Amino acid sequence: MAQALVPLKDLVQAKTRLAGLLRPSERRALAQAMLEDVMQVLAGHPRIRRVTLLSDDPAAPLLARQWGLDHWPQSERGGSRLNQELGRASERLLSAEEGEYEPLLVLHADLPLLSAADITAVLENHSESGGLVIGCDHRGTGTNLLAFGRRAMPRFCFGVDSCAQHLAAAAQAGTPARVLHREGIALDVDEPRDVAALLARLPVSRSQYTRALLNATPLGSRISLALASLSPLSPMTTNQGKA
Repeated sequence: MAQALVPLKDLVQAKTRLAGLLRPSERRALAQAMLEDVMQVLAGHPRIRRVTLLSDDPAAPLLARQWGLDHWPQSERGGSRLNQELGRASERLLSAEEGEYEPLLVLHADLPLLSAADITAVLENHSESGGLVIGCDHRGTGTNLLAFGRRAMPRFCFGVDSCAQHLAAAAQAGTPARVLHREGIALDVDEPRDVAALLARLPVSRSQYTRALLNATPLGSRISLALASLSPLSPMTTNQGKA
């Protein structure tokens, strides 16, 4: 069995880079829909026994209760930096007696294409390597998911070029690490081009909440028209499987 830790920013302030595309209420609705898709996958996965939502958002306790998750306010962890928060929360989860010998998955809340198969692939990769599994973003530079056990606790390096930083930190610590490329993990939604990629994939995805919000809806149609008026967006590609 395994645990999962999902950090969540304030939904009111979420996705500010989409301000030119979405109104504040729409950005919040999108952020919550993506979070609920992630929670649905984690809460329903047979190999995830516990999910913890790490957030100070006022809606976080209600969302956690709705999905049967634990909720830890960030203020109780101390400090305000994401990497510090995640380090403290991870240590707490893995230091508990029942969590000492199982992997922990730390993943972002804005992965609307995440599937149960993605989580299974992460757990199988971790079982094979016993070290650190890094789920990178579609650009191959960012980190959207980390999986590790107590003995392979990483130095969290979320930020610019985090994939390379996580790999370098693991090498320095002598921890085996591998990068996993999967579409459901790779597509995080931060910029208009990410929304364009999401809209293209929604019709064939299992993303219940994000699909209900954007697929063949007035909001989705308006976003599509707005995206069409922008300068051409560069295509994004992802690879399935191990690396």
